[in-house]
Amino acid sequence: MNANTTLTLTNITTSIKKPLVLTMKFCPCPSPPPTSPISSIRSSCRRRRTRSLPPSLVIQDTSTTTAAASDIDTDSLSVSRRLILLRHAKSSWDDRSLRDHDRPLSKSGELDAAKVSQKLQQLGWIPQLILSSDALRTKQTLKIMQQQVPDFLDAEVHFISSFYSIAAMDGQTADHLQQAICNYSRDDILTVMCMGHNRGWEEAASMFSGDSIELNTCNAALLEAAGKSWEEAFASAGPGGWKLQAIVKPSDSPML
Repeated sequence: MNANTTLTLTNITTSIKKPLVLTMKFCPCPSPPPTSPISSIRSSCRRRRTRSLPPSLVIQDTSTTTAAASDIDTDSLSVSRRLILLRHAKSSWDDRSLRDHDRPLSKSGELDAAKVSQKLQQLGWIPQLILSSDALRTKQTLKIMQQQVPDFLDAEVHFISSFYSIAAMDGQTADHLQQAICNYSRDDILTVMCMGHNRGWEEAASMFSGDSIELNTCNAALLEAAGKSWEEAFASAGPGGWKLQAIVKPSDSPML
């Protein structure tokens, strides 16, 4: 086809009597210029940039995942905390010249200490921290318990002289025990045993639990409360809020 080609179109309608002449010019499109080697390289680089990054270089938004993981904090969970209030085993009055602080255990007291330690072991109440009066009869009670049940040797032990005197003061033992436990314990210690004397020990057990508790010699009150720490356990339970799980006696099965 030439550059100036005349096309004649005749309208079939009768209203148009003259032929319609249209003139169309044909202009061939110019050929694209040859691609230079540099242009080809640049185009290839642009195409490569749009490809997906390898997985190791992909940065993901982990804020949601991190937040969800931080919501689970095992250190902030409340756990069960167990308190053993143990009165010393029966002491001997054979030597009247001895001070009350220095009286040893009787033969029956020695047997009772061994029995109670076995019962605590059977119940799974092995203390991790032992706070004890420094009176001779409480020290001997603990020594026999450690000899009978070696697991008691794993506990951290502190002898506190005020435990001997505070027991004779009305209404003060519970607060004194709470302060001592919070002072010596750590959050990872879940079972504490306090060893001492009456009146104070059964008075403290009654105040903690809200029950009227009688502790004869070598009787142990097993109390339980929950908290992230010992401070929180005492605060959340409050007076009368500790659950009395059992009273362990050497002569019979634990009273549940």
